[in-house]
Amino acid sequence: MDRTGIFAGDDPFALARAWLDEAAGTEPSDPNAIALATVDADGMPDARIVLLKEIEDDAFVFYTNYDSAKGRQIAATGRAAFTMHWKTLRRQVRVRGMVERTSAEQADAYYASRPLQSRIGAWASRQSRPLESRDELMARVSAMESAHGQTPDRPPFWGGFRIVPTEIEFWADGTARLHDRFRWARDGDDSWVVTRLFP
Repeated sequence: MDRTGIFAGDDPFALARAWLDEAAGTEPSDPNAIALATVDADGMPDARIVLLKEIEDDAFVFYTNYDSAKGRQIAATGRAAFTMHWKTLRRQVRVRGMVERTSAEQADAYYASRPLQSRIGAWASRQSRPLESRDELMARVSAMESAHGQTPDRPPFWGGFRIVPTEIEFWADGTARLHDRFRWARDGDDSWVVTRLFP
């Protein structure tokens, strides 16, 4: 298989990190933005943009309110998918897989690294729930600032998710829409089968 150049390598997580690192030098903002897809209780798909915070050796990590729509949908199905797209590089990475929570320690460490106002915001926002007005939100922020001070603990309803992929696809734009696509699919627990796909 002619998997050379930007597609070369034996580790899809290392390849994804390399593409993301390259995008960090060309994308004007948020090269780690992903379009995260989940499914609700009626089987209706749902998608939104979130920020990917880490590519581990076996998973992709992002953080959110566990009581948000995406958090509840993930808790119900244990599955998610996402696409990372870089217009400047004309490339994308697609991932599908099973989802689990990060450890509390990992979530604590990331939460502590966030700016104070973002940490307070995590306490104040009842993410995805109806909100009467902007004033109500700001009043909640003020109340949480008073309640939690300058060193708030991580809210118990906020933390990380690890997407452990069953499939990863690497796509690069080609002339006349003859794109290059390689799908990595799990073959058992430790190995991958790589297949070139028609564009």
